[in-house]
Amino acid sequence: MKLRAVATVLALAFGILAAPLAVEAQQTKEAPRIGILSPPESLTTLDVFRRGLRNLGYDEGNGTRIEYRSSGGYDDRFPALAADLVALTVDLIVAVTPPAIRAAQLATTSIPIVMVLSGDPVRNGLVRSLAHPGGNTTGVATLTYDLSPKRLEIFKECVPKLKDIAVLANPVYPGVREALSQMQVAGRGFGLRVLSLEVRDSAEIDRAFAEILSARLNGLFVEPSPLTSTHMARIIEFAATNRLPAMDAQRQFPERGGLMSYGIDYADHVRAAIRYVDKILAGAKAADLPVEQPTKFELVINLKTAKALGLTIPPSILARSDEVIQ
Repeated sequence: MKLRAVATVLALAFGILAAPLAVEAQQTKEAPRIGILSPPESLTTLDVFRRGLRNLGYDEGNGTRIEYRSSGGYDDRFPALAADLVALTVDLIVAVTPPAIRAAQLATTSIPIVMVLSGDPVRNGLVRSLAHPGGNTTGVATLTYDLSPKRLEIFKECVPKLKDIAVLANPVYPGVREALSQMQVAGRGFGLRVLSLEVRDSAEIDRAFAEILSARLNGLFVEPSPLTSTHMARIIEFAATNRLPAMDAQRQFPERGGLMSYGIDYADHVRAAIRYVDKILAGAKAADLPVEQPTKFELVINLKTAKALGLTIPPSILARSDEVIQ
């Protein structure tokens, strides 16, 4: 479930949530060596992670070492990067996305792995079960695919004339096909025609834009993936230029000019992942730590964008919103 958007959330989590985490942490801890395996825009700034570890009592000034490895946007690089971290005998690997997690698991069965944006880790074959993950992997599950009916319900309520909606999604990203299937089912329930537009690279995004215009679709939902998050600015610009109401699962979408988002509270989600790092470095075994599920969800509305689209957001939606951007 990562991305410049996630980097922003991590900064928020490590900054605003620093106080409670610091209280839980001991003042002095054994200096570990921590590996981070990530797409280029998920944990892009090493300083963000360093700050979070300091809040937990792991300070590079006291010997903690962080080994950061980015895929550069190419998932096929993860196996070599994971092998590199294993060769360095890191004490723990933070793996951000499903491809990174799987690469880390293939590289080691002994070094603990903490998942950050794992989608449905059971369905993706990353753990045996949420309660008993087994092996050397645990962390947090995003499990957002079942939110499709709720997202379409909110979207339809905000855009009453919504009839034909495009869903922009990268089908190679784990769990996306399941999300597309659920979106189709939910769409029929709301009387919406849902057109799934598969995008695997920048060129396919351009072709999807052309198809949206050709088919005269009047709504757009963006299924999160490293690809769509990397091209978020382009997608928002396309929607604005063509006066197309657009929704995403990430709050960074409306923050950057999109209409709205509904998804997990990433700040709370990341805080949970940080706790797993601390527990494992303190001696807990990954196999004994149940995978945590998201419990907080957030709805964010950009009223400025709504006004530009000629939309009046219902008071009931505004009342339920976690944030309204003026």
